[in-house]
Amino acid sequence: MTRRRYPVHLLILAICLGTTSASAQVLTMKDAIQTALNNYGTIKAKANYVKASKATAEQARRDYLPNLSVSAQQDYGTVNGQNGPLYGFGGLGVASSGLPLPEQNWNAAFGALYLANINWEFFAFGRAKEKIRTAQSVAQRDERDWQQEQFRHEVKVAASYLNLLAAQRLSRSWERNLERADTFRAVVKRRAENGLIAGVDSSLARAEVASARIALTRSLDVEQEQGNQLAQLMGVEPSAFALDTVFLSRLPAVMTDAVQLDTAAHPVLRFYQSRIDLSREQQRYIRTLNFPAFSFFSVYQTRASGFSSAYATDQTAFTHNYWDGVKPTRSNYLLGVGVTWNLTSPLRVRQQSAAQEYTSRALADEMEVAGQQLKAQLQLADQKMRNALDNYREAGVQIKSASDAYLQKTVMYRNGLATLVDVTQALYTLNRAETDREVAYSNVWQALLLKAAAAGNFSLFINEF
Repeated sequence: MTRRRYPVHLLILAICLGTTSASAQVLTMKDAIQTALNNYGTIKAKANYVKASKATAEQARRDYLPNLSVSAQQDYGTVNGQNGPLYGFGGLGVASSGLPLPEQNWNAAFGALYLANINWEFFAFGRAKEKIRTAQSVAQRDERDWQQEQFRHEVKVAASYLNLLAAQRLSRSWERNLERADTFRAVVKRRAENGLIAGVDSSLARAEVASARIALTRSLDVEQEQGNQLAQLMGVEPSAFALDTVFLSRLPAVMTDAVQLDTAAHPVLRFYQSRIDLSREQQRYIRTLNFPAFSFFSVYQTRASGFSSAYATDQTAFTHNYWDGVKPTRSNYLLGVGVTWNLTSPLRVRQQSAAQEYTSRALADEMEVAGQQLKAQLQLADQKMRNALDNYREAGVQIKSASDAYLQKTVMYRNGLATLVDVTQALYTLNRAETDREVAYSNVWQALLLKAAAAGNFSLFINEF
């Protein structure tokens, strides 16, 4: 009775078909990046920071408006007065005004106070204007931070996408290697059973199959790690992603174009510049604290009382009637202009301004370092592109030669003209050629991504898709 065997390549094909049907929709590069921009928590947080900064800037603009306060109170109580000093400590003093009579009485009536007050610091040598500009600079800095975070995340997602795609294609290469090793093992086994070769060849062939399985498992492990990383960057649940592989069959259109670093448009450098602008604006605001502030104020007050004007001579001239007590009877107004100047402020402001000046210089130094790094990265990207193109051209030659050599050695082995070692060596060479080809294809696009990231122009990369 013959035992039925299922070739490994059929099992692999079934697994691949199952995976494809489970995730039939292809995830393109643009879809992955857009999903990440919509879902990633850090980007959403910085977008909210921008909204908060803009609201604060609007608040600073409205702080220049004059303060207009109105109040009203209605009371019931006595008006006994007494000659002597009084300090309303902790707000516990009662503002009862009346005659200092020779003895206590409990005559009580209603009273009321209605008041409107305007207080406006109308001129402070540009202090309000600089406060508004400082708040606007904070909003601009946060917006630049949000933009550069989006740019950085686009690059991260694109790099992770390419890494996952390379890992998937390497896994397919190791699957083909396992298929070849298992097919060759079956040939060796039949020849060993027929006594045409030594039985040790069959053992060596099984060892090669086991080695190929281990290599495939390791490759799948790397693929799963890259898939998990891409899912985290996209802000979605990890799953088996079916990626777009069409673009790997061609070279980028702008791979050899000369790209210059535009410091005024690079998202990262614009963020650094916004930090410098904010620091300098803060320094200008600090300088305005040296000068006095001119204020306008106005008060209009109306009072009501249940005590008559004759109460000074007749302590029965009062009423308990509520409406008579709260009806306005006396009014006063007051207009004025005041100036406030702390004469010791320049001593403190001078050091504050100096500290802010050093902060501005430090931020400029950091921006200079970032610019130097980006220029070096751009040069490195050009070198990597040239190297990737050289490997891309050699990969085709390598895969053709290795395939021919493997076919030749397997045919010779079947006819007794080659040893198992020769076939194994040819198998290694073919597998290495396939993996080198996948790496070379991916490196071309990785080099283009590095160039786009260094130049600060992500459209150089994404427009290829």
